[in-house]
Amino acid sequence: MVATRLDSDERRKAIVAAALPLFARKGFAGTTTRELAQAAHISEALLFKHFPSKLDLYGEILRLGCDGDPALERLAALEPSTLTLVRMIRYMVRYFLQATETDAAERDWRQRLVLHSFLEDGEYARELFSAIFARVYPLFAASTDAAAAAGDLVLGPVAAANSFWFAHHVVAMMAFSFLPARMCLSYAGTLGSLVEQTSWFVLRGIGLTDAAITGSLAIVRTDPLEIPPPG
Repeated sequence: MVATRLDSDERRKAIVAAALPLFARKGFAGTTTRELAQAAHISEALLFKHFPSKLDLYGEILRLGCDGDPALERLAALEPSTLTLVRMIRYMVRYFLQATETDAAERDWRQRLVLHSFLEDGEYARELFSAIFARVYPLFAASTDAAAAAGDLVLGPVAAANSFWFAHHVVAMMAFSFLPARMCLSYAGTLGSLVEQTSWFVLRGIGLTDAAITGSLAIVRTDPLEIPPPG
């Protein structure tokens, strides 16, 4: 078999693609550079040429997980509003629970990587959450304020930053239960209805009124940020 010669960027992407499942299965500490090189079908010397250390490779996985999502780019261009807040929440719910077939495998590997990070030093999860917060929270907070000013949201005693993370944690924990081949629990209804119910639950928890949720979700269903899932 003749090895395909890749340019530097393609080679780096190929190494990252091979490394992600390994780190997800074995964690950062449990994965050796020899295993990483074997998975990428290259020598350790070539691995170190592109990534001088495991930490550098780990960081690249993190960076690629936060960059280049067309839906997030579109979201970032929106003005703060009630509708933008609903778009953000429903996008997050669908990302975790109803990814496209193309994205589902990588999403699951990244979820497993977060779980391994919790069991190790937490560094990957810490850096990931920091990047998410810096990129997404300002628009979330501004949209929360806009919704309150429009009378669509009732402000409560929960800090906006905590509302952001509570919403994230609810959906992430649901996604964790989907990881085993046999789900850890069974939710009532179809996956599509679960997306709707979860979106409603989170939006109510944030403080949106029933009328604001109903009207905004009706709009978002006809114009989603993300590529529609299969089926």
